Amino acid sequence: MFTGIVQSVGRIVRAEPRGGDVRLHVDTADLDLADVQPGDSIAVSGVCLTAVTLEPRGFSADVSNETLSLTSLGRLKAGDPVNLEKALRLADRLGGHLVSGHVDGLGKVVSIAPDGRSQRWTFEVPAAISRYIAAKGSVCIDGTSLTVNGVEGARFGVNLIPHTVGHTAFHARRVGDAVNIEVDVIARYVERLLAGGEAPRLDEAFLKKHGFA
Repeated sequence: MFTGIVQSVGRIVRAEPRGGDVRLHVDTADLDLADVQPGDSIAVSGVCLTAVTLEPRGFSADVSNETLSLTSLGRLKAGDPVNLEKALRLADRLGGHLVSGHVDGLGKVVSIAPDGRSQRWTFEVPAAISRYIAAKGSVCIDGTSLTVNGVEGARFGVNLIPHTVGHTAFHARRVGDAVNIEVDVIARYVERLLAGGEAPRLDEAFLKKHGFA
């Protein structure tokens, strides 16, 4: 799990074809990897990847064809900036919202406009994703936890403050660019409940059965 609070902006070193998929090599810039081991998870522009090799200032991860086709990772080239976040620890602050790193699909930057010292960004997403996006709710865009300002059909807007633009890969994004979208997991659970899916009741019998009472 992650929080959607970007810890560093790294860059793609190279995408190395391997047996039909890709091994992605990432320069992690100033991200401290001292507490990272091979097998640990790192979010790359919102995509949870497993570090298979570590270097003093970078790591490599294998990316499947499924991930390449459903995210923006398949479009990245050497030198492209990426948002990086190490996996959440239980003692960490939850500054954004709970993010799984499992991208729901691709969105598109529709417009970027000044809004005081901030910027108003508008994104367009497929209908299958837009149903989960609500005004004042949370959304993860390229690994960045953001608050939705408004929704109109398949489009929604967010405000990016100068700090967010300057400390994430948003500074390199342009109108028409593809972005990774992960909706708030709570929205998915709410849909499941409203559709009639059964959820366990936390009554005394349930707690005893599972060793909590």
